[in-house]
Amino acid sequence: MQDEGKRSAEDEIRDRVASSSFHASIGITVERVLAGSVALRLEAGPDHVNLQGTVHGGVLATLADTAAGLAARSAIPPGSRHVSVNLDVQYLAPASVGTLLATGRVVRMGRRIAFAEADVTDPEGAVVARAQVTIAVSPPRAEEESGDQ
Repeated sequence: MQDEGKRSAEDEIRDRVASSSFHASIGITVERVLAGSVALRLEAGPDHVNLQGTVHGGVLATLADTAAGLAARSAIPPGSRHVSVNLDVQYLAPASVGTLLATGRVVRMGRRIAFAEADVTDPEGAVVARAQVTIAVSPPRAEEESGDQ
């Protein structure tokens, strides 16, 4: 049973994404959260396409980076902070308007550095982009640990 004052990583991630105007403006929603793994969904529409009519690479990179970062977040101690310090994306196929799924997974978790990967897939399950992300992990701030926010 979960302590009343402690939320699960899944609840925390779902709440953060749901309350984020950045994620809302893009349309990213959380599908699944497991320790070290997160699946996200994006219903790509006309606002997400580039001049060629395919989903913009920046949208795919954002989706992959978010999935990898949240996968790391699901595996770090509560209150810890994380930030991507390197993002490497390979675009493997054009992505069309429609449902895109991004699955992020932690490959290696250290105390200060995490390495994660993410795949972005189309409705048929074809991988349209793959990313590798290096993530810096920081301990909670002293005022957060003491509750003085």
